[in-house]
Amino acid sequence: MSRYARQIALPEVGEAGQNRLRAARVLVAGAGGLGVPVLQYLVGAGVGTITLIDGDLVGESNLHRQPLYRLRDIARPKAEAAAEALAALNPDVTVRPLVDWLTPANAPALVAQADVVLDCADTFAVSFTLSDVAYASGTPLISASALGLRGYVGGFCRSAPSLRAVFPDLPHGAPTCETAGVLGPVVAAIGAIQAQMALAVLLDLAPSPLGRMMVLDAANWRSSDFRFEDAPEPDRPAPFIAPDQITPADMVIDLRRERPAPFRADARHLATDALADLALPDLGTRIVLACQTGLRAHNAGTTLRHRWAGDIALLALPGT
Repeated sequence: MSRYARQIALPEVGEAGQNRLRAARVLVAGAGGLGVPVLQYLVGAGVGTITLIDGDLVGESNLHRQPLYRLRDIARPKAEAAAEALAALNPDVTVRPLVDWLTPANAPALVAQADVVLDCADTFAVSFTLSDVAYASGTPLISASALGLRGYVGGFCRSAPSLRAVFPDLPHGAPTCETAGVLGPVVAAIGAIQAQMALAVLLDLAPSPLGRMMVLDAANWRSSDFRFEDAPEPDRPAPFIAPDQITPADMVIDLRRERPAPFRADARHLATDALADLALPDLGTRIVLACQTGLRAHNAGTTLRHRWAGDIALLALPGT
């Protein structure tokens, strides 16, 4: 009996669909709580080649929601530990581990090699970077987020609006799993739906998950969904850049209140509210706004756009 017999038996799959999965190339950004169920189900389904990028190490506090890893994996790179475990699950699938962070510098080449992209990083800067690149290249993006007892997953780009179109306004602060907590089954449920959406895209199932968002509220035992095909794209959104994409002509502003000095000698160190009094340069100068996660920079850029017609770029500086 073939390992894929139960899914080949589905009229939506069949032998032709299984061959499509075998030939598919998928990019997965993140091997944490969302990435673990995504990887397990895509590998189980026989998706041919998966590129996995994650620069993090396995930690003991990860294990309650990332059961792909074992105690012996603590302090190992997640990408390498995941690839090893997945090879034991299904040697038919090629998992290419990249021990690195996804950035605006490496994202274009990685997305260009993929038939579908899965955003499992659950970080604001990575999600918007992937969305920008996927939208520009016409590549479908399945993006998800989970926190506490709630989460969402949606299909973006290609024939659907981008992540920016659905989330044009962002909160001024964003809790994380570290600060707000999360239950393992919540990320597992969201990750499983994310994998199902990716398989639906690869198999060209109807109705398409692109342009649809599903929301899970495990606290109140509710789920809902909505379509967003008509969401308008924002006008002149500020893109994320990598630190090595800063040029000498840029005006660089470090907005991190939690750091005593800017991240580079030529950067200005300002509080967000000080931007209201900033003497703006000529329109030929690009303003680069930097903060730890990119969220503060994004909101500052949105405010600055009301009085600045020049180019604005955003920079996330995690861990610096």
